[in-house]
Amino acid sequence: MTCQPASSACRAPRIRPTEYTPAVIRFQGGDSVTGNLEVISSTGGLLRLSKPLILGTRIKLMFLTENGPVLGAAEMLSAISWTHQPFRFVALTYGDQRRLQAVTGCSSKLEMPIPEPTSRILDSEQGIVDTEHQWIDKYRAAVAQNQPRRPLLKRMLGTK
Repeated sequence: MTCQPASSACRAPRIRPTEYTPAVIRFQGGDSVTGNLEVISSTGGLLRLSKPLILGTRIKLMFLTENGPVLGAAEMLSAISWTHQPFRFVALTYGDQRRLQAVTGCSSKLEMPIPEPTSRILDSEQGIVDTEHQWIDKYRAAVAQNQPRRPLLKRMLGTK
């Protein structure tokens, strides 16, 4: 199935994942939260979150499809409930765009800034951000450095 660009009357096909699809949302300050991907298309989707994010918040969104991981810059849109909030992609690498198109069946060109196939993500506020693999390596290093927290009572008493 082919689809016209987003400016025409044809919307990008929406797909509901058949399985639970966790998503990691990273903010510009480095904090992150998790959510569940409810609907996806080549231009955006719908997330289930514990609480809605502020309209217009720019995030990095990472989730796994049957064709591999997708990492892209996105912008949060108006929440439709306390737990569901749509988003739109603002930048995707060439490979991530292709993985999304393979999942959704839409083979048209998108009207969003897509960087060259260098695996870099453009961020309109900060310029070029880390490559996908560097981002994953940083995440793994941060997780490895963070030791599990001891219960509050043990920390207050100074016991191990």
